[in-house]
Amino acid sequence: MPPEVTSPPIASRHLFRLRITRRRLLCCAIFLAVITTLLALLVWPANLQRCLHPQASGQLLDHNGKLLYAFLNNKGQWCLPRPLSEINPLLVQATLAAEDKRFYQHHGLDGIATARAFLQNLRHARVVSGASTLSMQLVKPALRPSRFSWVRKGRQIVAALAIERQANKNEILSAYLNSAPYGFNLSGCEAASRRFFGKPAQELSLSEAATLAGLPKSPTRFLPVLKNGKAPRFALKRRNYVLQRMWDEGYITYDEYQRAHREPLHARWHAFPAQAPQLALNLKPEVLRKGCVATTLDEKIQRDAQRLAQKHVRIHGEGIQNAAVLVVDIPNASVLARVGSANFYKTPGGQVDAAHAPRSPGSTLKPFTYALAMESQMLYSCEMLLDANYDYGKYKPGNYDRQHHGLISASDALSRSLNVPALAVLDRIGVEQLHAFLTRLQITTLNKPPQEYGLGLTLGNCSVPLDQLAAAYCMVGNLGEFRPLATLPSDQTRTAERFLSRGVCLQLFDMLEQPLPDEYGEGASHTVNIKPRACWKTGTSTGNKDAWAFVFNAQYLVGVWMGNSNGDPSPHLVGAQAALPLAQDVFRSLPLSNASDWPDYGDDMRSVKICATSGLPATKWCQATRTVFLPTYQYLHRVCDMHYPASVADDVVQEEPPILERWPGNAKHWDLAKITNVARIVENTAPMVSAPPNASDPSPPPVSASREEALSIYAPANDSQILLTRAPQGDRVKLSTSLDDSVTLHWYLNGKYLGASEPFKPLVLALQPGQHNLTCMTPDGLNAKTHFEVIEPTLVN
Repeated sequence: MPPEVTSPPIASRHLFRLRITRRRLLCCAIFLAVITTLLALLVWPANLQRCLHPQASGQLLDHNGKLLYAFLNNKGQWCLPRPLSEINPLLVQATLAAEDKRFYQHHGLDGIATARAFLQNLRHARVVSGASTLSMQLVKPALRPSRFSWVRKGRQIVAALAIERQANKNEILSAYLNSAPYGFNLSGCEAASRRFFGKPAQELSLSEAATLAGLPKSPTRFLPVLKNGKAPRFALKRRNYVLQRMWDEGYITYDEYQRAHREPLHARWHAFPAQAPQLALNLKPEVLRKGCVATTLDEKIQRDAQRLAQKHVRIHGEGIQNAAVLVVDIPNASVLARVGSANFYKTPGGQVDAAHAPRSPGSTLKPFTYALAMESQMLYSCEMLLDANYDYGKYKPGNYDRQHHGLISASDALSRSLNVPALAVLDRIGVEQLHAFLTRLQITTLNKPPQEYGLGLTLGNCSVPLDQLAAAYCMVGNLGEFRPLATLPSDQTRTAERFLSRGVCLQLFDMLEQPLPDEYGEGASHTVNIKPRACWKTGTSTGNKDAWAFVFNAQYLVGVWMGNSNGDPSPHLVGAQAALPLAQDVFRSLPLSNASDWPDYGDDMRSVKICATSGLPATKWCQATRTVFLPTYQYLHRVCDMHYPASVADDVVQEEPPILERWPGNAKHWDLAKITNVARIVENTAPMVSAPPNASDPSPPPVSASREEALSIYAPANDSQILLTRAPQGDRVKLSTSLDDSVTLHWYLNGKYLGASEPFKPLVLALQPGQHNLTCMTPDGLNAKTHFEVIEPTLVN
């Protein structure tokens, strides 16, 4: 009988099983190593670089990097990559706690998690646990698919190990957060955050961060918004799991966990930002090519301007259906807000870019008429003009209020936007001069000859886009320096060009400054607690088709157009009643300050004593005078010619002769400083001027006869005749005087300003047939005149 076999002790059996388990694990590890080595031959690490750079949607950003507008990428996805520094650390911690808690300890493969998953899956004979690291999830979309799961997993392991060698941990984590699937066509946490919570990923709360961190595991199952009318209970359960993991890993305290756990899901469907759509569509090719384009716009100012434009269009009802708004930072001509239409998607014609569409500008061109006249030394802002019934043949102009106001200063005539004085000023300087000046300001829509516009050019009988007119007003706010408006940072490097002197622009500030109205009637928006200093000018086109308003100081310019895209008129389309309320609301919404928003006179202005009646620099005969500020470098050659002493008999003893007044007999060409039918009083007519303290430019001295003899015009000579040669390059003559090499001279031809000649920079005159009177003048009032005739050649048969 065989001996009885006794069973091994219990301790020995456990030791035996442990050895068997260790051998199996060793065999598995060796097997995985062999498989990994073989699969390494099937994976090309060079292809993994694209995993670190997800294909971004086209993004239009403001100057602070905030999103204004986004386009789908080529895959039809919303993908808005952000650097790790712009992603909320709570979302980073939640992702690590839920997906890969040992992310910073492993090199692409978490051995502990792999062993745990292998044993659990082996025990249950099915897949119940995974061990994918963030690196493995990141490279998964870039690998070739396979019908064998072990092949897919092996490729992920090899690719994860490879990408860990090519990038550091923060780069891998950033790439994962910017490319992970979050449901639908959302790729990356930024797109998901904006879609579900309407905010950047940097602004997520703890509950929101946990909600998003739980999505990539199963985006459809854990969708945090209502689906098919059912509450997202799986999303809530998944969020709470992530919160639990964050507490377990020590990322949050128990109190934070409890508060976030009690919060309901706040997710709902949000639209992506779509601000400045017309600008975005214009820049779409560049945005899609570069992926991300920064602009000069400010997201908050843009949003406020768009909101206010929609609000004011609603206030006016059916009569006014559209509006456009521009906000410009004047010192560098940067566009801070650009509203092309009140509502891009709903307003009739909302897709039309009204900020660039040419429209009739109404009276908004008048300031440039006055500025050009002052710059040409042909007008003072304090000068009295005559608002009367002028007759220009078939053209009989009138004012908007259908009344005439008699004598009125140029400053008041501009601030009250009177038509007749503006026409008189333009008649004085010439339509050609204004047309050329506006063309230099890069207003490109003046495509007719000046004669076809006539004097009506200053009243807006042309078409001008809002953005180009805003650039012209920006030049005034920048004290005469012009540069085109910039919407991209690269445009801000354009060199400024001076078109007006600082003194003339300061005069325009004084002429256009008015308190902003506080109330505009029922339903209109106004802010009474903010009353900043501002200049403003309105305009209304003929037939009430366009309403305009410009409000500006030294820092900001707000330009507004209101009307209908189809050109329909409305009695409500009046600049002061429609466009100005919107412009002032936008202006008051800006970050205004009292320090740098208004220019200082400095040395650019000086006090001048003027005649109280004519508004011109006073002579010794002007009895009533007052003091005003005029540009320091403005010539005071046009003095008051209204007052003169009465002639008395020789046998009458009288200490001072009585002072008489004379008025022009021709109202059409009104000029109190230029009376041709009465002999001028030559003796002592120099204006009495007092310079302000610390003024560097002294008052011009009286003109003496000896100095007049020192200035004479050499070419063209007085009473000369010039025969045209019809040369291909045109007949021209270089203007020269006895003082060419020592002083700047200003030239006038037939009463029209030609320009200035400087030392060694002569002025060249293009000759035209006819009789001509040429005048030149020095800065201190010294002048000389000449008369010449240009004759056309006679054709001989």
